[in-house]
Amino acid sequence: MSDDAITRTHAATPVLGRIIALLVLAVALIALPFVVKALGQPALVPLATRVLIYAIAAASLNLALGFGGMVSFGHAAFFGIGGYAVGILYRTLMDDALFLGFIPGTDQLLVTLPAAILVAGLFACIIGALSLRTSGVQFIMITLAFAQMLFFLFVSLKAYGGDDGMTIRRRNALFDLNTRDDTTFYFICLVVAALVFLVLWRIVGSRFGMVLAGIRQNERRMAAIGIAPYRYKLAAFVISGMGAGLAGALMANYLRFVSPDMLHWTKSGELMIMVILGGVGTLLGPLLGAAALVILETVLTGWTEHWQLALGPILLLVVLFTHGGLNGLIGRLGLGRSAP
Repeated sequence: MSDDAITRTHAATPVLGRIIALLVLAVALIALPFVVKALGQPALVPLATRVLIYAIAAASLNLALGFGGMVSFGHAAFFGIGGYAVGILYRTLMDDALFLGFIPGTDQLLVTLPAAILVAGLFACIIGALSLRTSGVQFIMITLAFAQMLFFLFVSLKAYGGDDGMTIRRRNALFDLNTRDDTTFYFICLVVAALVFLVLWRIVGSRFGMVLAGIRQNERRMAAIGIAPYRYKLAAFVISGMGAGLAGALMANYLRFVSPDMLHWTKSGELMIMVILGGVGTLLGPLLGAAALVILETVLTGWTEHWQLALGPILLLVVLFTHGGLNGLIGRLGLGRSAP
């Protein structure tokens, strides 16, 4: 075998491994509802739906954090805004009124999801435009401050439930599908998650993604060669916020409830833990991190109300000894890697 052929073979092996791993993952996710029902565990379907929704939010945060180097502690704001977009449109429809005097209510998923994405993107643009004028600890604190301002704003909005939140009696409609059925809603979330990860994969692999990676590594050097870091970082921040808003809209439908807790800074911390746990700067890391955190939380709360005491050491061990999160651990075990 020639040297070129050997080189091509070694280069193709990891790519083939990743493709096989992705196919196995896709088949497992599609078969999951049928398998758990056959095993007599239908309650695992809603749990898997939660994992998918949080995976979308964590993957969106990862675009800013892992690929853009922007440590945002305010992504819960976009998550909650997406949820409230669904809740407010539903409440407006039930009241047969107009929101802000000209926006009619709706319970159609094909309308509420884009609305949530647009509103979250608008807020991300405003917050990002102001926050990105700083960096480091100041950036973290400003994003946190904006998120807390929005949290207290929704706490004070008594018309939309205030501190008690707002109930959404029925999930949004999608064609003739029965969205009240947990399996149907799981597949809706699975399709949305697949599209989100596909878009993120295309963004990361594009020229925009490469410039973003360059800015993360050395912002001054990128500026010196004529690239404006601010515009690229703001675009990534807005896209990231839109993804979090989409996840919030799905969560509001999943829970049929929305409250200010979705905007609290602790939710931002949860999303950040998912990213770090799964692998910062990797495509499938947030999915692994979301699955690990949601499953650990579910299992540990069944044992003790002080489940955080057990969760802390587990997270510490994973971060210290996996070297790159769960995604890095899987890569070293030879099961494929989701690089970049």
